[in-house]
Amino acid sequence: MRPHKTTRGHIHYTSRKPGRKGQERGREYFTITRHGDGRRTLRAHAEIDDEPNVLRDVILTLDRDWLPRDAFVRLSVGDETFGSSWFRFTDTYAECEGWNHDRGRIAERVDYDQPPPLLGTHPIQGDAWHLNSVDRSSGPCVKIFPAFLMSSLDHRGATGPSLVWHEPGMRVEYVGEERITVGAGTFDALHFCYGTRGSTEAGSNETGEHPPYEIWTTADGEFIFLKAFVTGYMMTHYELMSLETTATSSPDEVIQ
Repeated sequence: MRPHKTTRGHIHYTSRKPGRKGQERGREYFTITRHGDGRRTLRAHAEIDDEPNVLRDVILTLDRDWLPRDAFVRLSVGDETFGSSWFRFTDTYAECEGWNHDRGRIAERVDYDQPPPLLGTHPIQGDAWHLNSVDRSSGPCVKIFPAFLMSSLDHRGATGPSLVWHEPGMRVEYVGEERITVGAGTFDALHFCYGTRGSTEAGSNETGEHPPYEIWTTADGEFIFLKAFVTGYMMTHYELMSLETTATSSPDEVIQ
């Protein structure tokens, strides 16, 4: 019996900066397991070649309502170990145990009135998953995410990992449905944008301002990443190059 579904993908990172347009700058390999009770687990390995290079391994589990329940993040920057931490979420608090380059051994607890809508751990596929909570029933719209927790506030996720609040929150625009072609094939897609579309703000990693981040996901309810680009000072492009899904073992095993 195989009561779960497994999806594997490969994302290509390229630059759009002058003199580097189309140059590979990294890659991400991910595996998603969707369990019979609706839980989802993402395993993502990301490599960013730009100096100092970043290697990140993430395991993130969401419950059937897409809320984070546990995670593990291991980080290397400049080929040096920067930390590894385990995260756990309950309905009233989150906790983190680990070690990181700046603070040494850490043990943290954050209390809240209700679980945060997401945990930002920095895989591109993780960014696509966050968009499940945008209500698209009335068509194009803007959603303001309340404050949420992240493993790092650095735009490359190159610090920590530890529990940090992203405040005051985040603006996400749902643009609409499209049909797009990427390296992995042609898909019905949902188009979103983190930030304000068309904004000329360059953003800054130092101040925490992130440039506009346009992103497309599958429209099948799984929110598999398809493509994205970030403008401003980053000028990066991301594209899904391969996708493979292993279904449940029989038609009678339906994942709700």
